[in-house]
Amino acid sequence: MYAQPQSLLPNFVSGNADRLLHATLGKFTGGMSPAALSNAWLDWATHLAMSPSKQAELVEMGARQWQRFGQLVLHMAANGGKCEACIQPLPQDPRFRDPGWQEWPYNLVYQGFLLAQQWTSIATRGVRGVTKHHEQMMDYTARQFMDYFSPSNFALTNPEVVEALQKTNGENVMKGLANLREDVERFLAGAPPAGTDEYKVGKNLAMTPGKVVLRNELVELIQYSPTTPKVHAEPILMVPAWIMKYYILDLSPQNSLVKYLVDNGHTVFMISWKNPGPEDRNVSLDDYLRLGVMAALDAVTRIVPRRKVHALGYCLGGTLLSIAAAALARDGDKRLASMTLLAAQTDFTEPGELALFIDDSQLTFLEDQMWEKGYLDSLQMSGAFQLLRSVDLVWSGIVKQYLKGDRTPLNDLMSWNADGTRMPYRMHTEYLRSLFLHNDLATGRFPVWGRPIALPDIDVPIFCVGTVTDHVAPWRSVYKLHLLTHAELTFCLTTGGHNVGVVNPPSPESKRRYKLRTRPRGGDYLDPEAFEQTVPDSPGSWWTAWEAWLSAKSSGKVAPPKMGGGHYKPVGEAPGQYVFMR
Repeated sequence: MYAQPQSLLPNFVSGNADRLLHATLGKFTGGMSPAALSNAWLDWATHLAMSPSKQAELVEMGARQWQRFGQLVLHMAANGGKCEACIQPLPQDPRFRDPGWQEWPYNLVYQGFLLAQQWTSIATRGVRGVTKHHEQMMDYTARQFMDYFSPSNFALTNPEVVEALQKTNGENVMKGLANLREDVERFLAGAPPAGTDEYKVGKNLAMTPGKVVLRNELVELIQYSPTTPKVHAEPILMVPAWIMKYYILDLSPQNSLVKYLVDNGHTVFMISWKNPGPEDRNVSLDDYLRLGVMAALDAVTRIVPRRKVHALGYCLGGTLLSIAAAALARDGDKRLASMTLLAAQTDFTEPGELALFIDDSQLTFLEDQMWEKGYLDSLQMSGAFQLLRSVDLVWSGIVKQYLKGDRTPLNDLMSWNADGTRMPYRMHTEYLRSLFLHNDLATGRFPVWGRPIALPDIDVPIFCVGTVTDHVAPWRSVYKLHLLTHAELTFCLTTGGHNVGVVNPPSPESKRRYKLRTRPRGGDYLDPEAFEQTVPDSPGSWWTAWEAWLSAKSSGKVAPPKMGGGHYKPVGEAPGQYVFMR
């Protein structure tokens, strides 16, 4: 027997050099894997090279567009710069709505841009043989490239900026430079964005009175003080996403879902997640389940004994709540009265444009960036979400604040959005691989405490909310819950996006609307297109419909429970300590 020779490479090189390289590269690529982008480009370019029909289509389309553009130039020359547009922006594209874009020469400039944008989009899509994932990545990359070179982003080709220059005699340039300088200084100092100083947690945000009745190494549990002499017997436990601070559900009083529920006679408990740091790199998804949802449920059922609990989960918190509910059902635990999911996915086969960042190459690259720090930084995470809607969330702000010199006044929701959180290395790795990449939850392979769980085991009434323009949890993906449970399921589709659609207080001036349909336990499946076409709109906020649903699922009114109970004594005032962690 010969002894195995020891590696000539130190552990650093054999185990960690690739991680350090990926982490360094990620700082220059915005977190995108060069290998993933290269694979997508090679797949597209190779198949395009072997597709003479697609090449001919692009050549013919390019020729037609040049012809259309030439005719547009001639018509404008003959009519003093006026001419009917030959191509219209997409309905969701707000960049060219100002009347100034219809004046010469800006009308010619933006029409040429839209033609080029259309050709580029067609070039990246519909190439036979290209995988869907790579096609989506190429379309995304091409869109980012074209959005960067949009004439709306440059002062001399944007009539709105030129008009501001003329009206202010260039003062807007000075204001824009001042705005840019302030933002750069705040960024370098690690300070929150300009305008957020007007909003303070505990002063005009997260103001609903309450007590912290549980604090462990991962969560604080807030019990809110009653405002009515009688309350519904069953309490509500809210599980927000840990990708955000909890107070999106308790913004300013007029926008607070918590206050709305308390004022309507409900006892509300809220989980407030700790903002993890490098020391929390090994916190797992199981820890979030055990120390988060299950610890909170234990506390709620002891503070309000002999009562079941209405549980609500938002975004990632809804996914975690679904895991907890399936585990409770598997083990015969009957403590839940109902489950409400807000913009939360349980099947991840169609997660929308977030799928662009989900493949083995990209996840390996992301994991190595998290490995270096021990967490995923909130700036990197928010940057990825912003690029999914770069026109609305990136370029429009740059044009308005730095070219026009206008500061966008922040509201409570925008201020909350700037209060980012981090994601522990181990937990986020498990979450992305088990759920997004392998879809273990929907396929019955996700283990909880050593045994897999199955969503069909959940047998409590479910209220599920999707939002029309959600780019984080597309409503058709959320709708797939219909295929994963036999329980009574009420689905609500409301106007707005991932955040605005949820923060939806009742208001006489509101133009919001929603669709609502209940599938009885064991009822027939209605596909999402049929739902959208056949279910009528209801005006107003879904909050009122959900509160009525909750009240109907409750067993009557009782005296409010004590603040804390048993060994769950109050340890502080709401909003607690964890919400202030930076």
